[in-house]
Amino acid sequence: MAGNGNLIIVVSAPSGVGKTTVIKYLLSQRQDLILTVSATTRKPRLGERDGIDYYFISEEEFKTKIENNEFVEYARVHDALYGTLKSEMERCLNSNKHIILELDIQGMRSIKSFYPEAISVFILPPSMSEMERRLRNRGTESEEKLKMRIMRATEEMKSRTEFDYNIINYEVEQSAYDLNTIINAELLRPNRIKIEF
Repeated sequence: MAGNGNLIIVVSAPSGVGKTTVIKYLLSQRQDLILTVSATTRKPRLGERDGIDYYFISEEEFKTKIENNEFVEYARVHDALYGTLKSEMERCLNSNKHIILELDIQGMRSIKSFYPEAISVFILPPSMSEMERRLRNRGTESEEKLKMRIMRATEEMKSRTEFDYNIINYEVEQSAYDLNTIINAELLRPNRIKIEF
């Protein structure tokens, strides 16, 4: 738990499992959560806004920030760099809200090294065929990139036992409910409840 009582919750999942949708649904249900905004070198997708969905920066700027030790975590995913800036963590920690980070497995490991008390949640697809169907429906990748994502997802799912919790995303509302239950349970741990006797 961060100094002012914030929970830090890292949510990971293979691409196409629906973690972004689950997180957005939960954010619409709870006012005490804040989602960190990652920096990335990839181009914005349709409808994405700088500073809200991501901080879109150049590869050169990203590498300068790495050299200056400005990231809590970063990784190259496919053809782009992604990372969480220390300044972004500070912004969220100062919000007095519980922090959600949407990261890959490498990112989760990095956050755990900075914040050992962070809670990690891995979201799984109901099946590989369902995950492939969701990725195809998204229509954002070529066949080659799609195959790469599926291969990567198969590898990533082997790491699910490193996480504190696993959720199978059959449907968004149930998965958001499960994530909400995890947050509520963590808030009820004895070391997180402050009582004056």
